[in-house]
Amino acid sequence: MGSNNRVGIGIIGAGFISEIYLNNLTGVMPNTRVIGVADLLIERAQERATKYGVGAFSVDDLLAHPDVDIVVNLTIPKAHAPVAQQVVEAGKSVYNEKPLTLNRDEAAKLLATARDKGVLVGCAPDTFLGGGLQTARKLIDEGLIGEPIAATASMIGRGHERWHPDPYFYYQPGAGPMLDMGPYYVTALVALLGPVRRVASSARKSFLERTITSKPKFGETIPVNVDTHIVATLDFVANATATIQTTFDLYDTDHAKLVVYGSEGSLRLPDPNTFGGPLQLLPGKHGAEWVDVPLTHGYTENSRGLGVSDMARALLERGTPRASGELANHVLDIMYATLESSAAERHIHLTTTADRPDPMPAI
Repeated sequence: MGSNNRVGIGIIGAGFISEIYLNNLTGVMPNTRVIGVADLLIERAQERATKYGVGAFSVDDLLAHPDVDIVVNLTIPKAHAPVAQQVVEAGKSVYNEKPLTLNRDEAAKLLATARDKGVLVGCAPDTFLGGGLQTARKLIDEGLIGEPIAATASMIGRGHERWHPDPYFYYQPGAGPMLDMGPYYVTALVALLGPVRRVASSARKSFLERTITSKPKFGETIPVNVDTHIVATLDFVANATATIQTTFDLYDTDHAKLVVYGSEGSLRLPDPNTFGGPLQLLPGKHGAEWVDVPLTHGYTENSRGLGVSDMARALLERGTPRASGELANHVLDIMYATLESSAAERHIHLTTTADRPDPMPAI
């Protein structure tokens, strides 16, 4: 497998996000060796390949390459499932960008095929493996804030039509604020507090259409076909509760994006869409002011691809990747439950679960 303890990586999808993956997988991660890039537009694959000194392939040739052990699937969300399915059926492990798939059935089929083929499935986000959230995990595990009782997660924004060059997709089924940004917040909560057992929510569509104010489609309108403001309560197996809000309907405010409250204090966590800090503690018995906490773990810059590197470790050690398909599947189930609960006007009891990923080693 690979050479010199480096696992061979292939990338499908040479769009914008591929650049940070290529930068990190070719120059930062110690156990990966990028073999090449494939894209439907071979010119785009060639451009990335030339810049990073790797090969440019068709998808079929990449999947047939004997040195490729993990395929990183950076295609658009609606292609995540079919491309990943093709990868595992070719006998390769796959690491998807988020979300894992666009529905539960696709996710279940993908995981079942991977088990049959003896390969691994992983999925972004891997931000929870960074120094900020891993330091928080260490402090929670050590009992610094006592027993975790509650958490709040909040992603507030006024919509991607203000800045994205082609925001149509974000307001169609398979997207919206929960499926687009929710993976960062829900994954962080599950990694810190464990699996969720049931969900209750309220959701609404505040505006029936959106007007694009970014270029090049300034002035065009988008029909809104998904809920764009979701507020949910998550009940965890370990008895903690969390409230999560994801919205494309509100103007930005100076809010805490993620907080965990314990019996002995509280932790204000960094934005779960980032890898670093800041991290702050409110000690319950020793004062009423937030204090900065130094980070105990590495990977505090933009380290997208860290989950791929951890999957490479799992392949070499015959272990389990931390950003696993099972974790991503549980997160997908939770997110859909937040949409279904409001429509059904009842709690949704989850049928999936996932173990808390092992902590990363400290510096």
